[in-house]
Amino acid sequence: MRVVFLGAPGVGKGTQADKVVAQYHIAKISTGDLLRAAVRNQTPLGLEAKGYMDQGRLVPDSVVIGLVKEKLTELTKAKGFILDGFPRTVPQAEALATVLDGQGIQLDRVINFRVSREEIIKRLSGRRSCPKCQATYHVDFAPPKSGSSCDRCGEGLVQRSDDQREAVGMRLKVYEEQTSPLISFYEQRQLLSHLNGAEPVEVVYRELVHTLSVYQTA
Repeated sequence: MRVVFLGAPGVGKGTQADKVVAQYHIAKISTGDLLRAAVRNQTPLGLEAKGYMDQGRLVPDSVVIGLVKEKLTELTKAKGFILDGFPRTVPQAEALATVLDGQGIQLDRVINFRVSREEIIKRLSGRRSCPKCQATYHVDFAPPKSGSSCDRCGEGLVQRSDDQREAVGMRLKVYEEQTSPLISFYEQRQLLSHLNGAEPVEVVYRELVHTLSVYQTA
């Protein structure tokens, strides 16, 4: 199973990807995770990416494609993968197709999760994370038991700079301008399915599993 998850920041792609990974035992490739790890480890690519991420802007294709290509090379023997957060632009999608063709594989399906702009802003601006163990919370939907500290390790929670309301607005604007064309790109290739990401997590997952079962080839 080789799948791409599309959708604006905050639509729940990561949550659904984690559930699919647990059920199907495939790999999850999250460019957000790859980039944050690079920033945390202060690699050259991480330092370059940080300035863009702090402003809610897209990281340059050259950085993201390099990270994803390296990860895909590591997974040549895996049962499959979910790409969460990549591609974000048509040039990235074209680069992905080139990388996959070079490995003799192709995508099974592209899932586009749809949620209203208002709901996305509420979801993202309320997120809090632990800088030590990377646990995540939400001030409304999943608050920590201990107030402003992580339930796992006790570290003080922080709001990521790209989750602040102004940055969220910029991220959505960038998505609408640069990432939305991917919908047409994958529709033309008859790979796209739409899901309502505003439904409860388990409802979305049931629909997702049904969709994947129809198109799964490996």
